[in-house]
Amino acid sequence: MPAARVEYIAPWWVVWLHSVPHLGLRLQRVDSTFNPREESYQESLLFLGLVAAVCLGLNLIFLVVYLVCVCCCRQDDTVQTKQRNSCCVTWTAVMAGLICCAAVGVGFYGNSETNDGVYQLIYSVENANHTFSAIDALVSRTTQKMKVDLEQHLDRLSEIFATRGDYIQTLKFVQQMASSIIAQLSGVPVWRDVTAQLTELADQTGYVEYYRWLSYLLLFVLYLAICLIACLGLAKRSKCLLALMLCCGMLALLLSWTSLAADTAAAVGTSDFCVAPDTFILNMTEGQLSTEVTRYYLYCSQSVSSPFQQALTTFQRSLTTMQIQVTGLLQFAVPLFPTAEKDLLRIQLLLNSTESSLHQLTALLDCRGLHKDYLDALAGVCYDGIEGLLYLGLFSLLAAFAFSTMICAGPRAWKHFTARGRDYEDIDDDDPFNPQARRIAAHNPPRGPLHSFCSYSSGLGSQTSLQPPAQTISNAPVSEYMNQAMLFGGNPRYENMPLIGRGSPPPTYSPSMRATYLSVADEHLWPYRNELPA
Repeated sequence: MPAARVEYIAPWWVVWLHSVPHLGLRLQRVDSTFNPREESYQESLLFLGLVAAVCLGLNLIFLVVYLVCVCCCRQDDTVQTKQRNSCCVTWTAVMAGLICCAAVGVGFYGNSETNDGVYQLIYSVENANHTFSAIDALVSRTTQKMKVDLEQHLDRLSEIFATRGDYIQTLKFVQQMASSIIAQLSGVPVWRDVTAQLTELADQTGYVEYYRWLSYLLLFVLYLAICLIACLGLAKRSKCLLALMLCCGMLALLLSWTSLAADTAAAVGTSDFCVAPDTFILNMTEGQLSTEVTRYYLYCSQSVSSPFQQALTTFQRSLTTMQIQVTGLLQFAVPLFPTAEKDLLRIQLLLNSTESSLHQLTALLDCRGLHKDYLDALAGVCYDGIEGLLYLGLFSLLAAFAFSTMICAGPRAWKHFTARGRDYEDIDDDDPFNPQARRIAAHNPPRGPLHSFCSYSSGLGSQTSLQPPAQTISNAPVSEYMNQAMLFGGNPRYENMPLIGRGSPPPTYSPSMRATYLSVADEHLWPYRNELPA
């Protein structure tokens, strides 16, 4: 007797997704019953994908408006504003990168869950196919024994027992029982067509799932690579990397919304199936299997009797009767007809083998094995599969938000890089207070010590308290002019500047530039330290 059915209960997310409004392309209400062959139902799933496309368009419009506002707004050149904007851009990019990494983690989990659910479905279908194939093989083999092998032995025994009418009647009775067994076996459904359809379903599902899983894996790698490019671009202040990040970010944004559309349509469609899977299977198998047989395997409860019970009982009775008749012939006919012993023994072995096949067939036709495969398939699709699709949808949303943030931060970083480079465009390359000139000077050692009267006052007091050597007093103006010309590379732009004579840097230079200036002046003063008064 079949055991009590393990009830299938649809999870809450299946009920929630099934309650999503199903609308056609003309915004008319569509029945939410799972029917993938109906055109209106296909349009309702396509409509969900179009909703994601509309969201993508709104996202792009927002980005365009934001970028136009950033490019057209007036730039504040104050130092504090630049530092604040730089810090804001950096932290915005960091948060966007962290969100993207979190999205990839969620996507990995969802991709794994969906993959596990789909392969659980495939394994369940393969197990069911194995059972169906075994049933067909047993029925075919038993029918072959009853029709061919048994008939050959009965024909030879009819020739041997031709003079004994009672033995001939026994053989005819055995033949009638064999015909009854064949008739009962013909009532067992032939699962060949069902097996072919399930095999095709498993193959196609495995093929699609492999490339779906691989596509998402490559998508995760792409998103992480874009985050790495963004980090390198900000760290190195590289406009090339920043431009590459912006282009890849737009591509990632498009892929995120596309994957969200596919995941949403797949999740809603699968949920429509999982709400009432029995109804869909009954409709699909109508015309191929009897409703009684389909219900027996779908529900498998004690209240539903096996549709094969009567046929199997008749099979068992006919087989037992045949075994009794053959045993009687062996006991009474063999002493009179020794040549019949060989055929009777082979018939007895054949009937014993048929009895073993009957027990196997009874176990295979029992609903518990196939019903377990059915529940495993539902658990794989409706629990792990849809749950994974929901996580993949969350991944797509987080990734779209992260890349939108990166794209918004990109132009600000670009303007910051441009403004930083523009700060040094108005400074001459020979200016010793230019950081770029100092980096160049580090690689080009000085040709020799330069002596200038402008350096006498640096680090030793004011200009009035220090006196240059006596032999150079008469030539002070000329020497100061010449030394200043040599110090600044002959550039007349810095010659005879009042601030140079006072030995103090311009008031707009930073403390680091002042320290550099003083160190250079001190180096020029070193040869004249012994000539200064105590």
